[in-house]
Amino acid sequence: MASDLLTIIALTLLAPLAGQAQGPAPRNAAPASPSVIAYYATKTIDLDSFATEKLTHIIFSFCHLQGNEMTVTGAYDSNIIRRLVNLKSKNPRLKVILSLGGWAGCRTCSEVFATKKGRRQFTRSVARLASNFHTDGVDLDWEYPALSNAPGYLFSPDDKDHFTLLISRLRKKLPRQQEISFAAGGFTAYLVTSVDWKKVAPLVNRINLMTYDLVNGYDTVTGHHSPLYSTPHQRESTDQAVRFLDSAGVPPGKLVIGAACYGRLFGDVDSINDGLYRPGRFKRSIPIRDLAAWMSTDSGFAVHRDPVAQAPFIYNARQRLFLTYDDTLSVRMKTRYVLEKRLGGIMFWQLGDDRSRNGLLEAIDDTIKDSTEDRINVRR
Repeated sequence: MASDLLTIIALTLLAPLAGQAQGPAPRNAAPASPSVIAYYATKTIDLDSFATEKLTHIIFSFCHLQGNEMTVTGAYDSNIIRRLVNLKSKNPRLKVILSLGGWAGCRTCSEVFATKKGRRQFTRSVARLASNFHTDGVDLDWEYPALSNAPGYLFSPDDKDHFTLLISRLRKKLPRQQEISFAAGGFTAYLVTSVDWKKVAPLVNRINLMTYDLVNGYDTVTGHHSPLYSTPHQRESTDQAVRFLDSAGVPPGKLVIGAACYGRLFGDVDSINDGLYRPGRFKRSIPIRDLAAWMSTDSGFAVHRDPVAQAPFIYNARQRLFLTYDDTLSVRMKTRYVLEKRLGGIMFWQLGDDRSRNGLLEAIDDTIKDSTEDRINVRR
């Protein structure tokens, strides 16, 4: 977990956004209806089994750098992108976005984006791919500028400034209708270190906050990997990240919070506090679509809910297993949070891990519809 000192320093030093950024700036106001965004990183799931008409955006994950250019890897990925674009025939409002990177997917980002030539050639490749595939924008998933990331990957304190220059060039050179977003770490060290929020926020359409993996595979103590609120034992949370960015002057309408269609399983966890905030060893991730079958193999699994974090967890005392995850109730709470705070929307990683029926996407959609109906009834 990042230290409280980083948070204190950041809240003290970061000033509200001021002035106008160069280039055309996307609107800051919250949309009339929140964006519902799915990352898509699956090659074997039938897209037709998911209610993609409930989405406003679907983000293909991932493109990669080849030299200084963003590229699509092979014919198979090209066909997936075309299938995503074809979804517009039944959902005309859908935006299809190409994402660069992902965890361990940005090995040369620090080097490429450090040079004017690299940023120029990258921007041209983004425009060319959008034209070739008829897609609607780019999402940058650089994990993480100016921070240690995947083992052996280069990073530099200058990454922060280079990221600003990259976003600025994309905004200036891409057609106005092309959207620009980026996947932002939801943890304090990233929020403090990686992005110049004052300069970057006015230039992007949205900031996709990865408010999951807040307890990750490198951690040796259990906790909530995608909590809505902080607790006395865990400061990192969705609300913590939103409050931080609000203090930095980022418009709420630019913020999209994250939910997770997977759980993180820890082993060797003792039974104190039903395994929550206890020493453990990360074992694997489990897609939400497989959760019921996985739990049915042993009657010792018990579901718990943290009323402070507004997050569920599962513990099996017999097998000493602990699972942190999102469920339909926690995602409903997150969606209500988006509506109450007038944020830009909610996104999740990733569609192929969801259940095709009674899944997290359906919970998001139902919550938005319920809110709309409530507003209509109040007006009447």
